[in-house]
Order: sequence, then structure tokens, then C-alpha cells
Amino acid sequence: MIRKLTSQDDQQVQALIQQKPAENLFIIGDLEAFGYEEEFQTVWGDFDDNQNLRAVLLKYEKNYLPFSLTNFDAKGFAQIINEDQNEPMLSGLKEVTVALEPYLTITYEKKREMYYAKCTSTVALPSVDTSIVKQITLDDVERLGDFLTSIPEFDALQYNAENKRRNLKKGVTRGYYIEEKGAIISSASTTAENSTSAMVVAVATAAEHHQKGLATICLTRLCSDLITEGKQLCIFYDNPNAGKLYRRLGFEEIGFWMMYR
Repeated sequence: MIRKLTSQDDQQVQALIQQKPAENLFIIGDLEAFGYEEEFQTVWGDFDDNQNLRAVLLKYEKNYLPFSLTNFDAKGFAQIINEDQNEPMLSGLKEVTVALEPYLTITYEKKREMYYAKCTSTVALPSVDTSIVKQITLDDVERLGDFLTSIPEFDALQYNAENKRRNLKKGVTRGYYIEEKGAIISSASTTAENSTSAMVVAVATAAEHHQKGLATICLTRLCSDLITEGKQLCIFYDNPNAGKLYRRLGFEEIGFWMMYR
């Protein structure tokens, strides 16, 4: 049986998703920050015949995130997504999203499979000077967006300045950047930050500044700050060169992440 969840269901939800905290970073972070009552976030649960929660489906804005450790009502979750008329997106662990695929009637233009990795220690971080790295403030939101949307690898990025400000204020995202002559030339950010983990996103460097180690410097500052705070860092990637960089910094692969757009 599938139904919408409320704060009264949180104990069961946490008992399920906390079994895989790194893999459920987005769901954990969104629930900590926004709970069950915000209009832009909805959570459904799938219960077995004994009323045990066996799967969750979280919708944040236009994106749907499913999770389960066992067999679940994949057809029912897919129906919820199919009925969304607002160009719904889907992302999640490969072993969960593939269960939905046979029941989805939406034709997605892009389907990406990426490595999913995490970092829990500063041991592998290089000894580099990070004093040139600055942290994003509310005043930097627009120019960060201008920079990221100018990077070819982020051609599909839907940057929303209002959401970025809201999440900065909530403490569920932060960003670091290097600038030259007032222009951002490299950056690295987090999203879905929660009490125990954070996802690394938007690692980018302007084409004319490649091969200078700027991304390494930004990431070193970011990783050092968050791991020192006791948080695990997660990332997904499909670029082999990016994978080499992340592994050098101490990231270890833990699975595959799917994105449907």
C-alpha cells in the first residue's frame, strides 16, 4: 500500500533510510531541512502487508527520489511520477530506478549512469595552499550561476538563484570558488547537506584555466572543511578524468547513480 507520509511516520522512515546514509544523502538532507509539510516537497511510503515501511519516494521540486532495500511496489511509484504533468525528473540508486523503468510512460531525453563515491577522511588530501579559495555568499549567487551555465559540461543545469539563496540560508548548501579579476574561474559546491553528510556538486573550471590544479584546490578546501565538521562527502561522476581526481582526494566508489531528464 502506498500513501503520503507525514512527520508521524518519520521514525519508520529514518529506520529505513539510515541503513544506507551515504546512499540516501539527498532524502536525509531534504527531510532534515524541509520535513513533510512544505508545498515543494512530498514524501510517499510503500508498506507491506504487515504495515512495515519498505520503500520511500521523495519529490523535491520536480525531482523524484525512490529508495528501497527490498522488493516494493515499483508500478505504484511509477504511476505517481507518470501522473505529474510538470516535466518530472527522476534520480536514484541504479538498483532502485531500474525497477521503475518498465512502468514509466514518460520519454526522458537523457539518461545518465554515474559512479557514486564517498570520502570520509582527510588523509589523502594534498598539501596545497587554499588561501585563494573564497566561500560563496548570498551576494555571489547570480555570478556563480552565470559561471556554471557558461561551462559546456553543465549545459543541462537548471540553475535557480532563488532556490540557491533559500538553501544557503537553510545551511543545506555551500560553495567555494576562485576568482581572477573579479570573475569566477573555478568552483566546487555542496548540496543536500545534513547533520552527517553532503553531496559535492558543480565542480567546474573555466576552459582557459584548465590544467592549473584549481579544481583540486577548491575541492581540498571543501573536503577539509566538511570532514573536519564530521560529515561524509559523496559525489557522482561519469568523466574518467574526474574520477581520477576524486580518487586522489580519497573518494571510494560505492555504487551507481542514475539521472533521468
